[in-house]
Amino acid sequence: MTNKPTALPARPHFSSGPCAKRPGWTPQQLATESLGRSHRSKLGKARLQHAITLTREILGVPDTHRIAIVPASDTGAYEMAMWTMLGARPVTALAWESFGEGWVTDAVKQLKLNPTVITAPYGELPDLAAIDFGHDVLFTANGTTSGVRVPDYDWVPEAREGLTFADATSAVFAQPVDWAKCDVLTYSWQKVLGGEGGHGMLILGPRAVERLESYTSAWPLPKIFRLVAKGKLTEGVFAGETINTPSMLAVEDYIDALEWAQSIGGLTALMARADANAAALDAWVRRTPWVEHLAKNAASRSNTSVCLVLPGLAEDKVKAIVSLLEKEKAAYDIGAYRDAPPGLRIWCGATVDTADVLALTGWLDWAYAQVTAA
Repeated sequence: MTNKPTALPARPHFSSGPCAKRPGWTPQQLATESLGRSHRSKLGKARLQHAITLTREILGVPDTHRIAIVPASDTGAYEMAMWTMLGARPVTALAWESFGEGWVTDAVKQLKLNPTVITAPYGELPDLAAIDFGHDVLFTANGTTSGVRVPDYDWVPEAREGLTFADATSAVFAQPVDWAKCDVLTYSWQKVLGGEGGHGMLILGPRAVERLESYTSAWPLPKIFRLVAKGKLTEGVFAGETINTPSMLAVEDYIDALEWAQSIGGLTALMARADANAAALDAWVRRTPWVEHLAKNAASRSNTSVCLVLPGLAEDKVKAIVSLLEKEKAAYDIGAYRDAPPGLRIWCGATVDTADVLALTGWLDWAYAQVTAA
């Protein structure tokens, strides 16, 4: 019989979005001067620009790329890119999990682009060698619901005719990005840095800007998608002049997370923390006979949204493990995504402490023993 652990994780927040706040976070530490002020005031614009500047510094975004804060989280940012830039060339869409499948649905049913669709089942990557880069290419850098990431960007050629659109919401701040290979990259605050939801980041390379200024989509664009006026990029959007009203409280929370990241050593330290967390969980998986990684290939296995399956265990038993751990306050929100194979999904991003991952593994052993003994 597996003994019940005596120590809980200090922070049992293993949700894959919104993700754990940074270590030591409290709301009292947030700057409040901008609250109750207009986002178009001198102070408001300065704080928005500060968030953009810190983003550039920590992620190493080159000066050739523009950064904007946009509405509606990563979804809003990616949709904005799709609706404003697609249609000029043929499109290839890659899908190996639910969010990639969502972009396929939009390209097929909403924009009616008749894209080439290259898929793979959950836990695997599609054939990246089969991509025609004469097309615009849609992909997720890290499949949040499958735990499968692109291992690198070597499969994207430097010389390409089409644009690349990377949904990197669970990859940035934890995995390297080759900015020369990403014409469009999007993410949201509530993933790897544990910020608040509702705001997205849109990062455009020079080829994406050229597309925006030379191509007009055939469909009408809602106001919150418009990035061009009179044939020229609206530069203010990339200098903190947001299209609509942002939550300045969420902005201050994002700045707090960025400043924490800077204080611990920036991107190198963030990636090391995520790698350490994923390694701790992987060591437990390798010594535990009843659990396996959904992503079989370690080279393309996520270090943030780690997805696990429990072969031979009925779905209701898996859900019972999740419920028991939540009841015990040992782990919150670790069930697999609703469209994914039944299993566990444990966030290992940089805002999680490795000590909490290690504590969680003992609780997983105990919960499994309790459920299978019942």
